Amino acid sequence: MLLIAGGNSDAAVFKRLAAALAADHRVITYDPRGNSRSPLDGPPRDQRIEEHADDAYRLLGHLTGPDESAHVFGSCSGGLVALELAVRDRDRVRLTVAHEPPAMGLLPDSEDHLAFFDDVHETFRREGVAAALRELRHVFGDEPAPTLPEEHDNTAFFLAHTVRPATRFVPDLTALAAVADRVVVAGGRDSRTHTVHRPAVALAERLGRERVLFPGGHVGYARYPVEFAKQLVKVFTAPSGTVPSDRPGAED
Repeated sequence: MLLIAGGNSDAAVFKRLAAALAADHRVITYDPRGNSRSPLDGPPRDQRIEEHADDAYRLLGHLTGPDESAHVFGSCSGGLVALELAVRDRDRVRLTVAHEPPAMGLLPDSEDHLAFFDDVHETFRREGVAAALRELRHVFGDEPAPTLPEEHDNTAFFLAHTVRPATRFVPDLTALAAVADRVVVAGGRDSRTHTVHRPAVALAERLGRERVLFPGGHVGYARYPVEFAKQLVKVFTAPSGTVPSDRPGAED
């Protein structure tokens, strides 16, 4: 099971979730390029989802055998990476869960949202991290961002080089449609009214899939790791192309 962190997070954000899953699964986590223990070789630059997906592809190739397959979970921009990986590595990726991927381009009012993230970026450049994070709270229901486990603080790198390109990335819907029975679009039960949740709704509709809700909000895996792990296992072990049979987290 491969867990892909998003935003400014690193592998530490999955520590308790991975522990809950490790009793029955081999769990792989890593720091996305540019974050914490995955420093860039050259000067900082804007990040590309396609390049991050290539990293995940190479990592799976390095750590799994030729006949092994993997389940993949990605959150936020990590969800976008997971979707790109689902298309790129069809033979190895058995099922993908993309949790609140911020593909703002899927929304009918996408220009407004993209302009908002431009403003967040400019606020960071003018006033620094704290001011930009206060502005960013708008997409999370105007609530302060929770304190998450991390090896290093990657917030400045995220605001400078990740938030704008990630929110501008639009998954290849035609390519995803070909593997739609192996893609689950998910979101937090507590973040259903938040802007960050809206792309998940749009993506599920575009793929003709049922959105599956998980415990907590945008980072429910960090706050409710045991409950989140149980729901994740149910999704991964459900019959192909379905949501869990008892539908504990499916949208009514």
